Amino acid sequence: MIEVKNVNLVIEKKTILEDVSLTVNPGRIVGLIGRNGSGKTMLMKCICGFIKPTSGEITVDGKRIGKDVDFPESLGVIIETPGFIPYYSGFRNLKLLAGLNKKADDAAVKASISKLGLDPESRKHVGKYSLGMRQRLAIAQAIMEDQQLLILDEPMNGLDKEGVIDVRKILLEEKERGKTILISSHSAEDIAILCDEVYSMEKGRIQREEK
Repeated sequence: MIEVKNVNLVIEKKTILEDVSLTVNPGRIVGLIGRNGSGKTMLMKCICGFIKPTSGEITVDGKRIGKDVDFPESLGVIIETPGFIPYYSGFRNLKLLAGLNKKADDAAVKASISKLGLDPESRKHVGKYSLGMRQRLAIAQAIMEDQQLLILDEPMNGLDKEGVIDVRKILLEEKERGKTILISSHSAEDIAILCDEVYSMEKGRIQREEK
């Protein structure tokens, strides 16, 4: 599903990614671990097509990013802090996003919100949500269009213990449905429970870890 070959990323003469190669096979959950600043988020941004690598090649589902397509075609994503319109409800925010691709109707949006333990009928503005509620909404956004690939940067951020358990269960269910997931996490427990394979990153370089 994802093939990263010899990717380098240099920004303002600083090497962010150095000769990174990574394979993520369909129907697997692959974890990225490493300290802040190790390159995990930047690698994810490159795979998503948000940043163009200085050199190397990234292929998602057989199509080269930046050449065949600008962005992966069936992608649900959370990278860094989720951005929502603060004076709209959770449902209205996701309905607007769903309108871009027209892959999820109102029922699918509401089902996704409910799945994450939020009330799709609530008129509460997202600006009044707790951090955990915003994170649940972000995950609902990532899965609402039934995308084949999920790229999730620290999806457990801000979640309480119950929320973490709920999201782990949802991600394992998505895997059982054939979805491919690339996830980063600071939690060793998340990685151990969720991931089939693990890669560690340090100073822009990557290596496979033994599970």
